[in-house]
Amino acid sequence: MKMIDLMYRTMFAELVQRSLDASFETDFSTSGNFVRVPVKGRYYWYFEETQPKKIRKYVGPADDPEIARRVESFQSIKDDLRGRRKLVSTLTREAGLAGPDRFTGDVVAAMGAAGIFRLRGVLVGTVAFQTYAGHLGVRLPGASLQTGDADFAQHYSASSTIEDSLPPVIDILKSVDATFRAIPHRSDPHRITQFENAARYRVEFLTPNRGSDDYADHASPMPALGGASAQPLRFLDFLIHEPVRTVMLHRSGVPVIVPSPERYAVHKLIVASRRQWDVNGIAKREKDVYQASLLIEALEATRRQEELAEVFAEAWGRGQSWRAAIQKGLSLLPEKRKAAAKLSIGDALSSIGAELEGFTDAAVK
Repeated sequence: MKMIDLMYRTMFAELVQRSLDASFETDFSTSGNFVRVPVKGRYYWYFEETQPKKIRKYVGPADDPEIARRVESFQSIKDDLRGRRKLVSTLTREAGLAGPDRFTGDVVAAMGAAGIFRLRGVLVGTVAFQTYAGHLGVRLPGASLQTGDADFAQHYSASSTIEDSLPPVIDILKSVDATFRAIPHRSDPHRITQFENAARYRVEFLTPNRGSDDYADHASPMPALGGASAQPLRFLDFLIHEPVRTVMLHRSGVPVIVPSPERYAVHKLIVASRRQWDVNGIAKREKDVYQASLLIEALEATRRQEELAEVFAEAWGRGQSWRAAIQKGLSLLPEKRKAAAKLSIGDALSSIGAELEGFTDAAVK
């Protein structure tokens, strides 16, 4: 795994900070004010405007240090659009970091500008994977970055308590491509979890399913998603727990929230084990295990083995079904990558003193 030069890693970190600052200024007009609002025993920041009518937007938890810092420095934040475009160009052309295709970048940028990340949404799937090269400071093979859709996840608990919402999602997407249309859910035709354009590019909304499997094939209402519902999925709560802020290398930089790379790696091992054995399922499974193995290698190269070990142990400790899924996911790796991944995970677990029952040579054969 080849790391990018320190100069470019520093440049990427600067782009992340400046993009986050710029997005904060864009979201909130200087004519309004920030107010702290108590909700169920916790305080949250909201942005309030009174002209032409009173409007209140959800910002985030009051104890989030990044949000608190931006609230304090709000008046001094300046949008440096031209400078950020130059940083993106340098990182893609000189450092060799991949950005998304233009259409995907425009879709995610439109959703971000509308407030999906402000409302505690998380970008997941391969589009999120595309951001890890810059986040980790490594080069990732281009074949692992190809996609034809964009997926967003949000906890129902967040969506139902924020007391704010996106504009209608169909309007956001039509601002990018007028051919987008809503796709009725297969089991709940009055609910919409997916949108598709004429080229069959899909945007889907997901939410964790931690209840009965009876809910697995039913869409969940999501009050903060601008009329969209979400498809409940197992294991998604693990993936989007404690996500990270980073930037997508598109135009002047698109600030996004994505799963941590270590959670993404372990989650991909799990979902790979559950893919169907048809042509589409096999292709997705191969991509899952490939991305997982690349991230395991990248985390080792960047000395983030402890983070990997902690989330691996967390998943392993969730029960026998989780262990079986992880074991099967590891077994699907090609022999060379399987041996390397097993060694890397084993070393990572040793580094934090974790001994996992059943994690032996037999577990990945």
